[in-house]
Amino acid sequence: MLVVVVADTHIRRRAKGLPGGLTPHLESADLILHAGDLLVEDVLYELEHYAPVRAVKGNVDGWEVRLPETLEFEAGGVSIAMVHDSGPKKGRRERMKKWFPGARVVVFGHSHMPLLEDEGGLMLLNPGSPTQRRRAPNHTFALLRVEGGKVRAEILTL
Repeated sequence: MLVVVVADTHIRRRAKGLPGGLTPHLESADLILHAGDLLVEDVLYELEHYAPVRAVKGNVDGWEVRLPETLEFEAGGVSIAMVHDSGPKKGRRERMKKWFPGARVVVFGHSHMPLLEDEGGLMLLNPGSPTQRRRAPNHTFALLRVEGGKVRAEILTL
């Protein structure tokens, strides 16, 4: 199972649309995750054109958001949790274990800084942003490959 992971797209504020370099990955996706700060609902509809979407509400999603603040689900035998803002870097791993005790993967956004840490049975994944890099050197997104209850991740640059 191929899962495309994005966050912080900020469409119509910082970008007019999703970058074209993301399209081939979306076309191959079995599932798409968006970790908040979409700004407009149209982003969900565009992503749903490619594959089923799971998304959480971000701190600047002011439209009549019908998304949860957190989400927990299983994909390919792997327990995944999502939240937009994981809080400060200090204590993040322990906080995520407490918030999502059964999760193998926690996906989050907010900082626009890509992060991939897989330690002690918990993977923390922030895909960065494909549209607004802020302090990050590049526009980024992530791929999760889930097979036989195991998961691998990588962060890709656009």
